Amino acid sequence: MTKPRILLIIGGGIAAYKSVELVRLLRKAGYVVRCVLTRAGKQFVTPLTLAALSENKVYTNLFDLKDEVEMGHIQLSREADLVVVAPATADLLAKMAAGIADDLATTLLLATDKPVLAAPAMNVRMWLHAATRRNVATLRGDGVTVMEPDEGEMACGEYGPGRLPEPAAIKAAIDAALADAPAPVALTGPGALAGQPDFAPANRRPLYGRRILITAGPTHEPIDPVRYIANRSSGKQGFAIAAAAAAAGAEVLLVAGPVALPTPPGVIRVDVETAVEMAAEVEAALPVDAAIMVAAVADWRAADTAAQKIKKDGSGQVPPLALAENPDILASIAQSAQRPPLLIGFAAETNDVIAHAQAKLARKGCDWIVANDVAADPMGGESNRVHIVSKAGVDSWDRLPKQAVARQLMEKIADELDTRAPLERD
Repeated sequence: MTKPRILLIIGGGIAAYKSVELVRLLRKAGYVVRCVLTRAGKQFVTPLTLAALSENKVYTNLFDLKDEVEMGHIQLSREADLVVVAPATADLLAKMAAGIADDLATTLLLATDKPVLAAPAMNVRMWLHAATRRNVATLRGDGVTVMEPDEGEMACGEYGPGRLPEPAAIKAAIDAALADAPAPVALTGPGALAGQPDFAPANRRPLYGRRILITAGPTHEPIDPVRYIANRSSGKQGFAIAAAAAAAGAEVLLVAGPVALPTPPGVIRVDVETAVEMAAEVEAALPVDAAIMVAAVADWRAADTAAQKIKKDGSGQVPPLALAENPDILASIAQSAQRPPLLIGFAAETNDVIAHAQAKLARKGCDWIVANDVAADPMGGESNRVHIVSKAGVDSWDRLPKQAVARQLMEKIADELDTRAPLERD
């Protein structure tokens, strides 16, 4: 049998030293490895070391005429079975997402017709920056497999997600990509939050090509500059659903109320505070293939928000608080000319859970209601027991961690959307 061929592109950064061990593991497993070393990567590892371990020439320069005669960059980009970028720096990811080809590594990436797997490594703030989140979402949407970085202490002294995955984990992702097998679930790092299959190529995921809108968290309705009306929603279930949707290959827009949760990998996030703001962002996001309205939107807001803090006057009289009804976001989407083919609402109930969910389904005009009993398991908990209520009946699930609920819900949504054509893209 022909041995699997890996083209390994090594970016700059201190994590480049791990590429040496990765080459050793791949060669031990029988892979043929060719290395491309960026100019920044040469500051951390040498071509001589990589050549000795890979037993192949190391490529560094786009304009090396000798290399062009022996192995043109187009041929080099296409003779591999898999292109691996490790470490994939923020700069490399940005260039990959934008289609920039200004050196040998980026030219190879733009010219290749083979699957690409990227293992990111960068400072935690760079990984969490909105620009990097957009770039990762773009790459995953284009079919590039972008692994989740490990979480831990950085060389710069900061702590968080951004460390290059260990060479053994990268090799496992390579094995899965080449075997066309189900990807392993990340057991550590940010990807473990959603239990998502971080290594599966996007175009083999069940929601690839779908656009999904998700709302999550509470809304805060101001009474005065220091007080507001709210509820106890933590946003955990909605964020877990967003993470699972992205892991399943969907393009995900998450409209989030005020919560202190990190943005799930591969998700585009818009933060709002009030129900009116959330309604506007939801409307602007349409059309989508599916909308999952998980947010616990406040039913009422103060009719008039005080410009200054309301103070006690010593009379013992409670100041009047006039309320106005907030927009019904779920019902409005159901009546919209751009109604999603699949519209899902959530219902947090304290009694008669299924009966209230069935009434809400009829009243709101959505396709499913996901109902849970918050008297038995208050908002903010780590698990949920949900009932999927539709016109077809009630599907009751056992109590599960919220991440497992999210994954199971994505499977059900993928099955449903399989019967419907994707949105027409502009």
